Amino acid sequence: MRIHWCGTGLSSRPGLRRLIQAGHPVSVWNLPVDQAVDAVGDITEDIHEMLPGALESALLPGDIVVSMLPAPMHLPLAQSCVERAAHFVSSSYISPEMRALDEPAREAGVVVLNEVGLDPGIDHLMAHDLVASYRASGGHRPGDALSFTSYCGGLPAITNGFRYKFSWSPLGVLRALQSPARSIRDYSELRVLRPWDAVRTFIAPLRQSETFEVYPNRDSLPFIDEYRFDPSWTIKEFVRGTLRLNGWAEAWSDVFDELASGPDDARLTEISDALWAKYALPKDEPDRVVLCVTLKSERDGALVWQRSWVLDAEGDVRGSAMARLVSGTVSLGVEAIMAREIAVGVHAAPHDPRLVKRWLDEVGHLAQHMRLIDER
Repeated sequence: MRIHWCGTGLSSRPGLRRLIQAGHPVSVWNLPVDQAVDAVGDITEDIHEMLPGALESALLPGDIVVSMLPAPMHLPLAQSCVERAAHFVSSSYISPEMRALDEPAREAGVVVLNEVGLDPGIDHLMAHDLVASYRASGGHRPGDALSFTSYCGGLPAITNGFRYKFSWSPLGVLRALQSPARSIRDYSELRVLRPWDAVRTFIAPLRQSETFEVYPNRDSLPFIDEYRFDPSWTIKEFVRGTLRLNGWAEAWSDVFDELASGPDDARLTEISDALWAKYALPKDEPDRVVLCVTLKSERDGALVWQRSWVLDAEGDVRGSAMARLVSGTVSLGVEAIMAREIAVGVHAAPHDPRLVKRWLDEVGHLAQHMRLIDER
């Protein structure tokens, strides 16, 4: 069972190095090769140029392919894996086309594991843990109102007037802001065409309470089932969203005006290039990641039960916070497949309590601050 790790950008290096240094058989693939040599050449010589067909020719049944490549490349790579009876791992969301590989993957006896990064990934683990804890509490009564919130953001550790710095091309952020959002607020479905129109204030219970701005991220509603909410539960609020520094919405008002005008791809690229030139995160400057996931239950307006997971991480000598958390979690997924702890088929981050606990324990070593807050 050989691991084929594809892509050695800055966001993938800590997890890749972790697997190699743990003694696992890892072949590293990248184009250009020089980038891969720079990333891991000090600890391995098993580095290959990712030319068309080269990886596929090297794959054997039972191998594991990790895609840390741009999202459009995940599906064809996963399809090749299933055809060759090899496993596949990525940190990206499961698309409908990826979901369609479930039956072929089961027939081939392989795992197609996605959503094992930071968001999605660590947030899923925290959500599964909170829902399982609530079920085990035995405190639920019919009519109790549940509120679930999950907010995650990559932030600059050293702030600026724009309230944001880009670790890579801004195009991804701009396109996400063009996506409508769906969540539940005050017991009703909330649809938002422009996410910045739904910005709210959020006080995060970190080492010291800190105020942020948050907004819903795409479609939250499918995760009600994903997180195994009981169909009989009354949901007051359910939202998975993005977290930004306080003052972000005002600082980005000109960007929002541009996006509201419906720019074509050429104009969007121009906006992205201008933002990248002006607000890129300097190479040696630390980044920051904040993640807060909360589940609470109310009865007749009074709090019955509430727990929160909070995480606050900064870049350090081990790599950027984003890279550690994304690729570190990906590496846990790889090891879980090697240990046959993930069932065949298409899956997101695991909900099995044993894996959730072990993975969260490992994630705790990647962040400077992570804790579970039990408020009731």
